[in-house]
Amino acid sequence: MPASSRAPVAGSWVAGSWAAGDRAAETPTARVRRARRMAKALAEAYPDAHCELDFTSPLELLVATILSAQCTDKRVNEVTPVLFARYRSARDYAGADRAEVEDIIRSTGFFRAKTNSLIKLGQALEERFDGEVPARLADLVTLPGVGRKTANVVLGNAFGIPGITVDTHFGRLSRRFGWTTEDDPVKVEHEVGALFPKKDWTVLSHRLIWHGRRVCHSRRPACGACPLARWCPSYGIGPTDPVQAAKLVKSPAEVATSL
Repeated sequence: MPASSRAPVAGSWVAGSWAAGDRAAETPTARVRRARRMAKALAEAYPDAHCELDFTSPLELLVATILSAQCTDKRVNEVTPVLFARYRSARDYAGADRAEVEDIIRSTGFFRAKTNSLIKLGQALEERFDGEVPARLADLVTLPGVGRKTANVVLGNAFGIPGITVDTHFGRLSRRFGWTTEDDPVKVEHEVGALFPKKDWTVLSHRLIWHGRRVCHSRRPACGACPLARWCPSYGIGPTDPVQAAKLVKSPAEVATSL
């Protein structure tokens, strides 16, 4: 059944007009059930969702995530093979030649600031963690260039420790879905995390990010082609006609150029 022809669930709201009062009318139990139905649909739509940065170790993922700030994953993945071949350990970064690193990562943007972060990161890891990337959020966020989002990326994907990655896609979709009304990433992380089993947090992050990149765009979401339409209080803010909506869905090739 096309997404646009799906009837709203009982007790749902007028498409695209979900106000604060509507959310207040939804009981916490009902919100959990709706959110988990949406998560199940996301799992069916994106069974292979994963981190789209290339890495083989916690250090490589940490470095790649720092480089991904204001840069596409695709461009980072083009740069890191050379960087990772030259710099293999925290000690290598700590003693890195600044000009050389800047030259390697120049195309990722803000290369001087990122080089500074990578060198200081290597020094901090050497001085405080015996050259190893720590597997605790509280430790990771003390490192240069590492915020809570980056820390959760590393924990979830390099260490298998569940974490929610609140990037622009995750924040936008979680608000559209009525899972939260918060703008602050930390509050979003906690409020959304309370709706799902902790073991699902990492893959849920990937699936929301994939959905945001492919279907639920910031300006014109493809509502008529969305597998979550029947549970989404924001259904209708984008085209609901299946044919029109299908034209907005990004193919894997199109997504790759914008990662």
